[in-house]
Amino acid sequence: MAVDREQVLKEAAALLTRRATTSMDEIARAAGISRATLHRHFAGRDALIRALEDLGIEQFTQAMDAARLDDGDAADALRRLIAEAEPVAGVLAFLFTENQLFESGEINAGWARLDDRINALFRRGQEQGDFRIDLSSAWLTEAFYGLIGAGAWAVHEGRVARNDLNHSIAELLLGGIRRSMEK
Repeated sequence: MAVDREQVLKEAAALLTRRATTSMDEIARAAGISRATLHRHFAGRDALIRALEDLGIEQFTQAMDAARLDDGDAADALRRLIAEAEPVAGVLAFLFTENQLFESGEINAGWARLDDRINALFRRGQEQGDFRIDLSSAWLTEAFYGLIGAGAWAVHEGRVARNDLNHSIAELLLGGIRRSMEK
């Protein structure tokens, strides 16, 4: 029986998003495979986390592409990004907070590419006069990640309805970064 590696990673992400201390045995059971099979595909927890990181980067890159970040004004592009990121928000929330990813001091270059694209979106909004310039684009990028992660967790815990998530994130973020025209 062939093992669907991506499906195993999705099962692992679902479990790890809910409980970061999930064991490899629990992940194997959830994926419907033996622990030995899981270890044949992922030499250990670190290898599994790295594979999840690669999958998360790939999925978030696809979400960014689908959001067409360069089209229209920056606020509309940000709304599209929030909507496109929602299906992978749980995996992103886990990855953004998983300290094992950075213990070696090496940050996956894929994260840097994603950060650059989001930073560019915020800078464009600032240059067009739509977003506040007293907050750096790097800070706005971190705030975006934080809200995506917090939103995914709030939906998971039942504190926020999934249907309200995109609107809640967009309005909170845009309400705080929009440049006021009043003096």
